[in-house]
Amino acid sequence: MTETLIVVLKLSIGVLIACVGAGTSFSELTYVWRRPGLLLRSLAAMYLLVPLVAFGLVLIMPIERGVKAAMLALAVSAGAPLLPKRLKTLHSAQYIFSLLITSSLVAIAAVPVWTALLSAYFDVEVTLTVRTVVTDIAKTILLPILVGMGLRLIFPVLSERLSNRVMTVAWVVLAVSGIILLFVHREHLAGLTWQGVFSLVGLMVGALFIGQILGGPDADERTALAIACAMRHVGIALVVASEFVGVKTLVLVVAYFVTAFIVSSIYLRWRRRRFLSVDGEGLFR
Repeated sequence: MTETLIVVLKLSIGVLIACVGAGTSFSELTYVWRRPGLLLRSLAAMYLLVPLVAFGLVLIMPIERGVKAAMLALAVSAGAPLLPKRLKTLHSAQYIFSLLITSSLVAIAAVPVWTALLSAYFDVEVTLTVRTVVTDIAKTILLPILVGMGLRLIFPVLSERLSNRVMTVAWVVLAVSGIILLFVHREHLAGLTWQGVFSLVGLMVGALFIGQILGGPDADERTALAIACAMRHVGIALVVASEFVGVKTLVLVVAYFVTAFIVSSIYLRWRRRRFLSVDGEGLFR
């Protein structure tokens, strides 16, 4: 059953990314490339500072190896594939889409390097080859985004209209399969120590703070980067987690993503209420 749920999770991710592609143009994908300052800050936040936060928490907190393995999987899995749907309403939506592709390409080199550097300090052993990462990103990110953009090119009106509906269904399937997985293996959650819970929550809060600080002067982009840092790359995280014996690491990673999605949605709602413009357009100021 666990293997079936993992397959469903990965298929749901692929469908979500295809829906993103169906609503994305080439100019939106290259948005962050034309803004080198924003690009460097975004990559530094996702690929450098958040992993360092995880590294610091593992050094300081007396946590069990299962949580350390989950922290490693989350630390090296930078990216932005599963941002909350409501982020599309921000005027920086093109930044979000561009960040998705850019972070996925950088992950090809960064994930194996970070895994090799951090695994010894996290008291776990894992070998993640470039080939594995490339294959995963191609299947879960690049291929679906190309399919979605191809459908947009052939059926521009229909694909964009249907993408929102299909995305809603995919989100439901993803959420239900994740919750079922957590319920089936709930013993791994019940056995968590307070130090383990604090470490996972601390990583999430620290990632939100880093993204908020490095997002730049635009409030929408700060919000988007904060959520991207906290959400991590679920596809790569599942691949890293599957390298460990047993399902505990996988279960903790899924639990993190479920929690991160809820927290990110609340954070986004708070940001929108706080910075809602007086003209009613819903843009942050």
